[in-house]
Amino acid sequence: MDINQFIVLAIFAGTILALVFSHQRPSTVFSGAVLGLLLTQQLTLDDILLNLTNKGLITLVLLLLVSSAIDKTALIKRIGRKLVTPNFKQSYWRLFSLTFVSSALLNNTAIVASLIGPIKQNQYHAASRLLIPLSYAAILGGTVTLIGTSTNLIVDSFLQEHGHPGFNFFDFTLYGTIAGLSCGLLMFILTPLLPTISGKNNNYHEYMVEAEVEAGSELIGKTVEQNHLRNLPELFLVEVVRDGNLISPVSPDLIILEQDKLIFSGNVQKLENLSHIKGLSMFAETDGVLRESLTEVVIANRAQVIGQTIKNLGFRALFDAAVVAIRRDGEQLSGKLGEIKLKAGDYLLLAAGPDFATRQNLNKNFFILSEQRIARPLSNKQEWITLGGFITIVALAASNLVSLAMGLLVLAAVLIGARVTSNGEMKRNLPLNLIIVIVGALSLATALESSGVISSTTAHLMPFLADTNWFVALIVVYVTTLVLTEFVTNNAAAALMFPFAYGLVEIIGAPLMPFALAVAFAASASFISPFGYQTNLLVFNAANYQFKHFIKIGLPVSALYSSIVLILLNFTYLQ
Repeated sequence: MDINQFIVLAIFAGTILALVFSHQRPSTVFSGAVLGLLLTQQLTLDDILLNLTNKGLITLVLLLLVSSAIDKTALIKRIGRKLVTPNFKQSYWRLFSLTFVSSALLNNTAIVASLIGPIKQNQYHAASRLLIPLSYAAILGGTVTLIGTSTNLIVDSFLQEHGHPGFNFFDFTLYGTIAGLSCGLLMFILTPLLPTISGKNNNYHEYMVEAEVEAGSELIGKTVEQNHLRNLPELFLVEVVRDGNLISPVSPDLIILEQDKLIFSGNVQKLENLSHIKGLSMFAETDGVLRESLTEVVIANRAQVIGQTIKNLGFRALFDAAVVAIRRDGEQLSGKLGEIKLKAGDYLLLAAGPDFATRQNLNKNFFILSEQRIARPLSNKQEWITLGGFITIVALAASNLVSLAMGLLVLAAVLIGARVTSNGEMKRNLPLNLIIVIVGALSLATALESSGVISSTTAHLMPFLADTNWFVALIVVYVTTLVLTEFVTNNAAAALMFPFAYGLVEIIGAPLMPFALAVAFAASASFISPFGYQTNLLVFNAANYQFKHFIKIGLPVSALYSSIVLILLNFTYLQ
């Protein structure tokens, strides 16, 4: 082994150790690895730039950018409100089916984030009995298609880097579907092992929010319970104002009528959950000024607005802002938002117009605290363009009529043109950390090959591994990746293990595809640890789980999933 090979091996080993034992981000670790390779002249800048233009990487970045626009649609949120019923069996399978199918096409982290709220707010079952199944269903669904999880696209990028055409869209479907449905059944059997944990205390201040039922609303003629208005994440229906009369408390059997004023109390950062209900307009929307950024202010002790109502003040004309929500510490507010008499110390959430900051009377009345951001709801037309465009691109790519990268590029341009998203928003959502991880991993693999490490290792191991059974080698690759993904991120595990799998395939003369699939499936199979996959971490924090809860359910799920995947890979490729 010459000095160059020693340097590359040292950097490779140091990268793995840093990922496992340090608390640094994977992007930081891989950045250090690339810098080390550059400084030691094991790589050139051209090598890194070539990896940056990898087709699989470009496809992944475009997919994530388009997914951020798709996340704005209300479809998942609206369905999510109707998932949980008094029957636990029915609730479980509804939840599993929606999550499993959705995660096959959409970003599984976004799916879980959208459904956590409705599950936590349901009145029938403890959220802790449903949130681990939610995360696992999202992981399982992500393994069904090429675009279901970023891990699949990372392995795809490595295949293309080595001259392979890459995966087809449905190469994962047989294995992912059989393993996913089997694990779904096993999870249902194991649900009695899940704990019943009371919810965490909310750390936000409750605002009072008013929304009016418009003509033709989907809510009209149905009860509060049928409309799932009691299950909104961190927003609670406290009163209804009808024909000047106040209805409080609100019965689950109360039928919603046109022009009802619904008074909610809760977290203002969850206002998007009201915006997604068709035919329900918030107080500020009547002026057409509800914006993405909301400004929180407190009324000064000598303000001119004290003792007056929002309606009588002509608040919009006076301050170029509309009141979205109001809260008063130490007092429960009641009635229509526009008819509440303002007091010193009241907190207002304002949808500010362009002239708000320049108004001379601003400092006399308010102390400006901060900005709160909410998601702007899409119009029906924008939702159809977004969802229809994405389904069309996926269908064309699956039929090999259009490359996935080209289709996503066109769709991104269409979404910008339709104002579903913007150039600025695309820039903000650019997954720089993930790009660094993949480019770093590709560069590390390039260095291993160009320095002769892989060929040298192959030559030394050939006498020992040449007669190794292919299935045994497949198990070794799979288990190694599986263990690694519980300690590092799924993407890093896939990126680190592929060069190892590729080298092993060359030694034993086995087909490459089953080993590439094994790396992809194993890297996604993070069921045992709450820290190995982002969806696990989301539900871990949301339900106040302990590590042991994941072990109880995750171990048998991981064992079944792994067994099915390995047996199917052996049957379809190695027999």
